[in-house]
Amino acid sequence: MTTRRVAALIGSPVEHSLSPVIHQAAFDAAGIDWTYVAFDVAPGCAADAIRAMRVLGIAGMSVTMPHKRDVFDAVDRLEPAAQALHSVNTVTWDGDELVGSSTDGAGFVSSLAECGVDVDGARVAVIGAGGAARSVIDALGRAGSIDITVLNRTREHAERAATLSSAASVGVVSDIGRADIIVNATNVGMGVAPDDAGPDDLPCDPALLHAGQVVIDLVYHPLRTAWIEAAASVGAQAIDGLGMLIHQAALQQERWTGMLPDTTVMRIAAEAALVGR
Repeated sequence: MTTRRVAALIGSPVEHSLSPVIHQAAFDAAGIDWTYVAFDVAPGCAADAIRAMRVLGIAGMSVTMPHKRDVFDAVDRLEPAAQALHSVNTVTWDGDELVGSSTDGAGFVSSLAECGVDVDGARVAVIGAGGAARSVIDALGRAGSIDITVLNRTREHAERAATLSSAASVGVVSDIGRADIIVNATNVGMGVAPDDAGPDDLPCDPALLHAGQVVIDLVYHPLRTAWIEAAASVGAQAIDGLGMLIHQAALQQERWTGMLPDTTVMRIAAEAALVGR
């Protein structure tokens, strides 16, 4: 008799998270006896959740806001990206140790590769300097991008984010025109339908974009943001943010189960869940 294994998400709030949908779809498609559940864990209680993982034998854990920094302090060992970012989104067993990792940035790079985009040698402009932007900057540097321009309204935050890669520096908005890849790593445009969007719902002036560029919006609700529509209208390759979410989750499952799941199944499940929102 086998025992069903449990993986869990901790965060607050978690009721709108797509993680349970996409992880369970992948477990079911692979035919493995795993269940994925979400726990709303109050701020400041992440260390308690890690202790519960040890006591209850939870087989894997996803971590979202506001707990990524606290879990960084609570695990036994850290993988390099998590160490650099001071942030953990994945907890995995290695023998009796709990290992903290960050799959967000690697998931971003994998999602671009799936779309035929290679970041090695690329010039990239990253708009934003928060957690998502930091993960992207770190991963781009590890993947070989030669020039990473960080754009943020607060220069101090941009300077801190740029320290994550020797290829990164603080830039100005006009640098977007010379970039091969442009990433909106802010939440500008979230929840706004393209037809309802005004200038404040775009991370920068879309007149800076041009054909031949790759433009990514890490916002995935709505799936087709005003930024994505603007990029497509000038002939740029436009990529939505759902790919990063799916691929970071796939890398989590690979750590937990030893198998890389079917990302197509995960995307179908995610898109179906978004339709009802």
